[in-house]
Amino acid sequence: MIVEVLLGIFIAFLIFVAVAITTVALVVRAVYRRIRRNRAVAATALRTRAGFSHGPRRKVLALRVRLGDTLDSGQAAIDLAAQSAGGHGELPRLFRRIKTEGEALGLQLRLLESETDQAVLATELPLATDRVDQVAGLVRRLRSAVASGLSGSTDDTLSALHADMEREVAALAVGVDELQRLNRREERVAPTRPPGHPQSTPARRPRQTFDLKETRP
Repeated sequence: MIVEVLLGIFIAFLIFVAVAITTVALVVRAVYRRIRRNRAVAATALRTRAGFSHGPRRKVLALRVRLGDTLDSGQAAIDLAAQSAGGHGELPRLFRRIKTEGEALGLQLRLLESETDQAVLATELPLATDRVDQVAGLVRRLRSAVASGLSGSTDDTLSALHADMEREVAALAVGVDELQRLNRREERVAPTRPPGHPQSTPARRPRQTFDLKETRP
């Protein structure tokens, strides 16, 4: 009887340990997937790997870092274009095509990263570098198009603001001149008194007296 109880406890403990290990494994796997999906964390990890690598592997990782930065800059430009009034027409669709090609190129670079044949690396690295350069050139042209559209609306707005400012400055200058003119007029009208001298009072005339005795007949 006691042996059966101990056996049951042991089996329950094994089940508990198995469930705990499975739960921890699933949690770690989910966290790892989330980290891999986080572009910022993935880019940081890729830069770290590129910094600690050497030889052809380092060159491949550097190409992956450059390609990721290029696509991120293109996405940032498209996001800004979407916030503007014009929407920039076909640029989002064109960038989706560029992004698709860039993601395919990224997979090729990941495959090239695991290549151990030096002859294959010597052949494929220049081609991969040229493809990354082409993607970077397309993204630069796209960003230039977005910048041109944004600067056009900005220039119109700044021109209008400049004209408004010029009118306000001119009106303010006229007001200051008018105020100074009024002040000068008041100074001319007001009597001038020498400072430090009290106002003189007119001299009092002597009072005339008449002698009544002399005027009698």
